[in-house]
Amino acid sequence: MRIIAGHLRGRVLAAPPGLATRPTAERLRQAVFDMLWHADWHADSNGREWLAAQRVLDGFAGTGALGLEALSRGAAGATFIENDRAALAALRANIAACRMEERARVVAGDATRPPRAIAPCGLVFLDPPYAEGLIPRATAALMAAGWIAPGAVLVAEHAREEALGLDGWTPLATRTHGAGAVSILRRDSAGA
Repeated sequence: MRIIAGHLRGRVLAAPPGLATRPTAERLRQAVFDMLWHADWHADSNGREWLAAQRVLDGFAGTGALGLEALSRGAAGATFIENDRAALAALRANIAACRMEERARVVAGDATRPPRAIAPCGLVFLDPPYAEGLIPRATAALMAAGWIAPGAVLVAEHAREEALGLDGWTPLATRTHGAGAVSILRRDSAGA
């Protein structure tokens, strides 16, 4: 597994042994960032400018592949939330190997019970275990704790048939891959 694009392109990322962590495949990460960069829903900027202005939250971070990819492509900063010890060790090693310590912050915790945010994020990645209803629970908890800015974009990886059930979010795009899917949504500006 490696970083696909940006100034960290080609950097190999460590993953913990076993099946507890399921890193987002390179091909899928490429598709996600293509959608973010080339989308027509960036009203006042192009996708690259938009990404460069975002603070990123990578909930259920695992190896940190999504957040590190965003940093490599110019995101302003990233916070990673992860609760698995082996994944936390790999995540911290990946941040250090990428020399991103100044732009990355690790929160050892559960995205469904997060601490209070220091600042809201405009781009949120959620890639939890499939079919456990974790995306709606985490989204509600993260909003209540101030992690998700009004108008934020959420990239959620989930089981293909799993309904997200997120009120106050506008669907922007969905792509399927095997048994999974990635949905991109925007939080209503009113902050629902």
